[in-house]
Amino acid sequence: MTSPNVGSFCIMARSYVLCESQLAVVGWKETELAMKARGEGSVAGKNLLTKHNAARVVASTFGVLAGLGGIWHGIGEVMQGNVAPKGIVIESWTQGPIATNMGGEPGMTIIPNLLITGILNIIVSLAVIVWAVAFVQRRKGGVVLVFLSIAMLLVGGGFGPPLIGILAGVAGAGINAPLTWWRSHLPANLRRFLAGLWPWVFGICALSGVLLVVGSLILVYSFGVNNPDFFVMNFFFTVLALVLTILMGIAYDIENSERGVAA
Repeated sequence: MTSPNVGSFCIMARSYVLCESQLAVVGWKETELAMKARGEGSVAGKNLLTKHNAARVVASTFGVLAGLGGIWHGIGEVMQGNVAPKGIVIESWTQGPIATNMGGEPGMTIIPNLLITGILNIIVSLAVIVWAVAFVQRRKGGVVLVFLSIAMLLVGGGFGPPLIGILAGVAGAGINAPLTWWRSHLPANLRRFLAGLWPWVFGICALSGVLLVVGSLILVYSFGVNNPDFFVMNFFFTVLALVLTILMGIAYDIENSERGVAA
């Protein structure tokens, strides 16, 4: 039987995503007006992602998605109550659509209590989100995000969200990095080609990540979708696309830095 609280939480998450999309549109219009006021012309034909380098965009976006994924796991663990897990590997959800339609969202914990595991998981997952949004651009910010993601893994954050968080941290390690090795080994023509593809690959990867973390909840709770294999394939596609996004983002940042537009 579906929990009203969990259903309401899913609706709130969907509203949050829609709100963020509307704010992005407003931000684009404000940027357009500001550039015209400065005599810089229109943003048409210019990629607004150049405001921040690709590494920052990837680290923040997927760090947030990783944290949200960890929170979903934590809620299921808290709902299981003050009980001991049967082993280090656990099912984050044992009842409801996530348990029956998504395979229970497996994870692991080093804490011998599911209630405490869930609470710690939610706290660490929130820390991942805050760090990805506000602090990942700092010195060693990507490394900190990697360690936070590992901590999330150890306190019941599942296997998928921590992996995505670790990759986001790897991307974050490249923020404002000189990328000397890549500059000397990546041919200019190939670099320009990959840089041109990056916004498209990033967009596809981001949509796949949102489907994995938020869309999957909407599908199982609102439409009763029961296809665990689909969600597994969605996860693997997101991870593969994220690796490609990080690599292409290196070329993108090198190109932008040479044009003097990278932040």
